[in-house]
Amino acid sequence: MAFYRGVILLYLALVLVVKLDFAYSNLSCIVIEKEALFDLRRGLIHKANRLSSWKGDNCCAWDGVGCDERTGHVIKLDLSNPVSFDSERYFDDKDYFANFSHNCLGDSLSWLSQFSSLKSLDLSGIQLWKANDWLDSVNMLTSLISLNVAGCGLTTFPPISHINFTSLASLNLQWNNFDSNIPLWLSNVTSLQQLHLDHNSFDGLIPDSIEQLTSLTLLDLSSNFFSIPLPNSLCRLKNLVHLDLSGNYLNGTVPYCLENLTSLAILNLEANNFQGSIPDSICNLCSLQVLDLSLNQFHSSLPNILRDPSCCLLNSLKELYLVSSNIFGSLPSQLQMYKNLEVLHVSFNSFSGPIPFELGRLSHLRELDLSNNKFSGNVSPGIGQLSKLVKLDISNNSFTGALSEIHFEKLTELRDLSVSLNPLHLNVSPEWLPPFQLHTIQLASIIVGPRFPPWLQTQKSVKQLIMSNASISDTIPAWFENLYSQIDDLDLSHNNISGQLPKFEESRGSLRVIKLNSNKFEGPIESVPLEMYLLDLSENLLSGPLVPLVNNHTSRSLNHLILSGNHLSGEIPLSLCVTQSLVRIDLSANQFSGTIPSCLANLQNLQVLDLSNNSLSGQIPDSWVFSEELHSLHLQQNKLDGKIPSSVRNLKGLHILDLGDNELKDIIPSWIGEELQGLVYLRLHSNNFYSGIPLQLCQLKILRLLDLAKNNLSGSIPHCVNNFSAMISDDPILSSHMRFLIYFERRILESAQGMEQKYSTTLPFLLSIQLSHNNISGEIPEELMDLLILKNLNLSHNHLQGTIPEKIGNLKNLETLDLSRNELSGPIPTSLSIIYSLSHLNLSFNSLSGPIPTGKQLQTLNNESIYEGNSGLCGAPLSNSCSEEKSSNGDEPLLDSESDMQLESLWFYAGLGPGFGFGFLVVCCTLVFKRSWSNALFLFLDNLFSRRRQQ
Repeated sequence: MAFYRGVILLYLALVLVVKLDFAYSNLSCIVIEKEALFDLRRGLIHKANRLSSWKGDNCCAWDGVGCDERTGHVIKLDLSNPVSFDSERYFDDKDYFANFSHNCLGDSLSWLSQFSSLKSLDLSGIQLWKANDWLDSVNMLTSLISLNVAGCGLTTFPPISHINFTSLASLNLQWNNFDSNIPLWLSNVTSLQQLHLDHNSFDGLIPDSIEQLTSLTLLDLSSNFFSIPLPNSLCRLKNLVHLDLSGNYLNGTVPYCLENLTSLAILNLEANNFQGSIPDSICNLCSLQVLDLSLNQFHSSLPNILRDPSCCLLNSLKELYLVSSNIFGSLPSQLQMYKNLEVLHVSFNSFSGPIPFELGRLSHLRELDLSNNKFSGNVSPGIGQLSKLVKLDISNNSFTGALSEIHFEKLTELRDLSVSLNPLHLNVSPEWLPPFQLHTIQLASIIVGPRFPPWLQTQKSVKQLIMSNASISDTIPAWFENLYSQIDDLDLSHNNISGQLPKFEESRGSLRVIKLNSNKFEGPIESVPLEMYLLDLSENLLSGPLVPLVNNHTSRSLNHLILSGNHLSGEIPLSLCVTQSLVRIDLSANQFSGTIPSCLANLQNLQVLDLSNNSLSGQIPDSWVFSEELHSLHLQQNKLDGKIPSSVRNLKGLHILDLGDNELKDIIPSWIGEELQGLVYLRLHSNNFYSGIPLQLCQLKILRLLDLAKNNLSGSIPHCVNNFSAMISDDPILSSHMRFLIYFERRILESAQGMEQKYSTTLPFLLSIQLSHNNISGEIPEELMDLLILKNLNLSHNHLQGTIPEKIGNLKNLETLDLSRNELSGPIPTSLSIIYSLSHLNLSFNSLSGPIPTGKQLQTLNNESIYEGNSGLCGAPLSNSCSEEKSSNGDEPLLDSESDMQLESLWFYAGLGPGFGFGFLVVCCTLVFKRSWSNALFLFLDNLFSRRRQQ
């Protein structure tokens, strides 16, 4: 009987539970709060219709709304942006920005104060334009446990008197625009357990009052502007499990008191200015699992955390990051004691010596990054025993010898392999079957060839394959096409690969980078995929016309098209004009003919256009109205004629303008200096420009190259050239321009030392004025001597007169000076001898005179042709030398001509007195002893006096 009674009670209990569950599932929210949600919905902007479920009576079932099962009150409200915030893409990716903005709610949140029972509020990614509304409203939510307002663009904290949070455990304020100091009221919210203040603009000090937040388990202050030593008050937060101070400007030494944070599992001090040595006290953090000390200035030998067997970290540490921390020494064999270590990143330091074999005993290791150090010797075969290794990077070291099958023996989990930039030889048998399936393969600048390695065809999931400069002399095998069709990033550049190009398949839905440049591919380009980010086929033997890039479609992804240095011919296809995504077009050094398509003006995103070194003719189109995105325009070495079109003045963002080596005939427009003030390089070399150099060019304050050589320019050199401030001192304004120019590997042809040089990564060092082969007259302006960091000055083949300025010694960075074939006169300034960087000098065929100055640097320039055609010069290295001796005080040597003149004067005056005395004595003796001579003398004198009296 008792049994049946128990069964009945159990049945009734089950029925009750089901009814209660049914009741809760049909729970309707409080009417007042439902109306408040409707009001909230009306006050929000929701372009993506994200609040479409907010209808009907049961608001507890609406998206983003959570209710208490017993009371029906709204306790959770999630209005966050479903598109997660990505700072890099937010500013650089237009599609991402549009998607993020489209899904972002915004405007008034004043109705939040109606939800008095709210415990969790997530507003992350909302555009809070009316900040005061949300501050006042949120202040009324005294039951809040979690508040997330990350990425809302906030700049203002609520005042101290408005803070009523007593239960708040989690506060997320990251990715806003808060600046100045951390507000003091935060230290009063003693219930806080998690505090995110990262990615703001806080500066000043971390307040000592933060020690009052004794319940904190997570504190994230990363990516701010804290710049003082770390306060000891942080060491009193003994419940901290996660401390992130990365990306600040904290300096001094890492405080030893961190050893008090015994609960710490994650410590991130990356990217600060910590100095000295890594403190031994970190060894006492027995719970630490992740330690990141990267990107600091420690400059110390191997820290104890890597070599001390008594370190408490031995049993806990899983991830260790010491990237670019100025640490030197060799990896110790004791490292094997870190049996639980999963990640070891020590790249960009000065570690040296071999890899210890014991490293292969770290059986839990998933990531090993030893790149960019000074490791040497053979690669330890112990690495081949790391069976859980997913990432291996030993690139850019000095490892020697061969990599064989034993180095990969048990790497079954390996996905990312990089051994680039080592004098290594990948020596595996043709029949080798790797134990892994790689996603990333980086074998650049090691010996892989001469054939394509057959083992590659076993890899089915490769997304990146880098085998540039890998000594491959082969044609692309048939099996390779199946492999490369799945690859997103392919680089086979700087090899000797020959034959036809592989067939480029249509898009697989992802952007691709393909670099096959600097090989020996030949034949035509048969196709170009629609969806590609970069295609570089430069420096090959490709020929024929350029195929249309699109087929009845508009490519929206191709950014970089680089086909320079081939034998492509025909006209530039008009299909380029509809490829709106193009950022860079480089068709230079080919055989293209015809005119420049004026429709290229449609490419509003274009930043670099290089059509140089072709056979293009006609005029530069006047219809070009590029946006300010265009930074670099290269049309040199063609057959273009006519004038510089006035539409070029619209290119306000232009840094490089190279129209050299054409047949343009025009005056140099004054608007170049007035409108294009962002120019860094201006080259109009070898055209038919005439008239004078416009004074307006002096407005180009950040100009570093002015090349107007080989034209028909007349008049004088403007005295305002000292307005080129970027040639006087390094200008910080140029830094952003330089990064752009170097990134795209600009090529400027510059006439210097009689040779044409290509500049790419050396662009920051190109400081040059080239005015040679014109009809320029007048004197060399003294203002030129103010350009203190100028490296090349060529004024040759003109009609310059006057003297070489004595202050030419101010140009102490000058490497090339050519003043030949002018009408300069006077002496060579002695200050020329103190330009120690001078490696090329030509003063020939002028009217210079006097001695050639001596000096250590000039003595290295001992070619007579430097001074020929100046008949008045003497001294070495010319044959009409002058003697050389010390001056009376012994400080300066006397020049040859001066020594000779002084010696002749000395002997003249020394012999004048005795000679006169001896001659007078001879005459007197003759008159005394020879009477006929004395009678004749007295008769002559008597007749002379008689004539004077008669007059």
